[in-house]
Amino acid sequence: MINILWVDDEIDLLKPHIIFLEKKGYKVSTFTNGADAIDEVKNKKQIDIVFLDENMPGLTGIETLAIIKTIRPNLPVVMITKSEEEYIMEEAIGSKIADYLIKPVNPNQILLSLKKNLDHSQLVSKKTTSNYQQEFRKIAMDLAMINSYEEWIELYKKLVYWEIELESIADSGMLEILESQKAEANSQFFKFIKNNYEDWFSNGNEDKPLLSHQLFRKVIAPEITEKTLLIVIDNLRYDQLRILEPIINQYYKKKEEVTFCSILPTATQYARNAIFSGLTPLEMEKQHPDYWKNDEDEGGKNLFENEFLKAQLKRLRLDIRHEYYKITTLQKGRDLAANFNGIIENDLTVVVYNFVDMLSHSRTEMEMIKELASDDKAYRSLTLSWFNNSPLLEMIQKAQKMGLKLIITTDHGTINTTKPTKVIGKKNITTNLRYKTGRSLSYQEKDVLAIENPASVGLPSSTMTSQFIFAKEDLFFAYPNNFNHYVKYFKNTYQHGGISLEEMIIPCVIYDVK
Repeated sequence: MINILWVDDEIDLLKPHIIFLEKKGYKVSTFTNGADAIDEVKNKKQIDIVFLDENMPGLTGIETLAIIKTIRPNLPVVMITKSEEEYIMEEAIGSKIADYLIKPVNPNQILLSLKKNLDHSQLVSKKTTSNYQQEFRKIAMDLAMINSYEEWIELYKKLVYWEIELESIADSGMLEILESQKAEANSQFFKFIKNNYEDWFSNGNEDKPLLSHQLFRKVIAPEITEKTLLIVIDNLRYDQLRILEPIINQYYKKKEEVTFCSILPTATQYARNAIFSGLTPLEMEKQHPDYWKNDEDEGGKNLFENEFLKAQLKRLRLDIRHEYYKITTLQKGRDLAANFNGIIENDLTVVVYNFVDMLSHSRTEMEMIKELASDDKAYRSLTLSWFNNSPLLEMIQKAQKMGLKLIITTDHGTINTTKPTKVIGKKNITTNLRYKTGRSLSYQEKDVLAIENPASVGLPSSTMTSQFIFAKEDLFFAYPNNFNHYVKYFKNTYQHGGISLEEMIIPCVIYDVK
């Protein structure tokens, strides 16, 4: 039985309401003043919700509310008042009330407030399950009909929406059905990429998505009409950005969201360098041989992003003042946040933040991180916790106060890999678990997209016979030698470089200051 505590100095006038609630099965205890109500809260554990009059002699409703919250912080309190003055509403809401009702209240208003606060999770669970069951059939039909990248974007957004909705309810069965539907979607998406990806690099082909190397020229550059902060969060998936948005929306309003396609391989040295250079990897190798390094070359593969960006700005004839920062440690982030006001003279400030990428790699290496980010839900939660306490959020807050436009994007996503597929190659075969490049590769043909002529998709090759292969869905490459050990170590780790909705469909969001 639900126990209600109702506090009102005119409680006798509310007798019809109390009878109505008792007939509905609620137990109602009544008090005419705040002091007695506080004693009841102190001494009685079985109180589920409080209805509290704002205007009472002695202790006011606001004063009573404050004391109740110190005793039972999580006890829902519904404030009831005759006054519609804004400052009273603000004070009550600031004290974390559960609801706010204006007198005279009718019994159905009270009942609705009870259901909203006490039956909320059960009602939401039931409604969410019902809605997804209807949407399930539509998504299944859409899967059979998709024939464009734009349709894949819309379907993936639906799947992410329902994934986040369903994980907040108690019905794990619905989430399992969604996971199955996501797996089927990734299977179909792989076939779509296999059939279409090479055509996207043909001259004159207009029926193609926006690709990594086109993002800056077509989307970002036209927005630099005022002082702009561009944040590139490495390895950030679409679903992770969705859960960060409510925080960002406290400071900025979304102007536009552009969803683009990461080039293959969905790996930093290819996808992020493509964004900053405005070139395909093959073009980077030809035009900037001092900056570009192939997989088998010695040295860092993404050390020249600022140089690539300078060259692109020059090519686009954008005579602007810009600065570039790469944040790879907490201290670097703190240092930039502390000195952030110094960027005010820049037309464009670029911040590359590597935390999410480091998180995914740490999950592979460290057992503790594996426990903390055991699945996609936990991975999102850990990302949200980091963002809430990161120097990056401080930078966004300061940027808003400085009046800067904000653009947030990423280079590629990542996927939780669960199944191995065998690969054999020469000694210099690349180590990435989701793609391989080299000579004489042996692999399971059904598991990969094989590119025999890398130049056809804008990729360089170190030898005449080098090829690229990209793993489908949630597969990862494993060598036959010591196969079981290798599989045990890398199974259920977050990887990137291959073909999946999570890795390739990625957002770029443009925000204006609120």
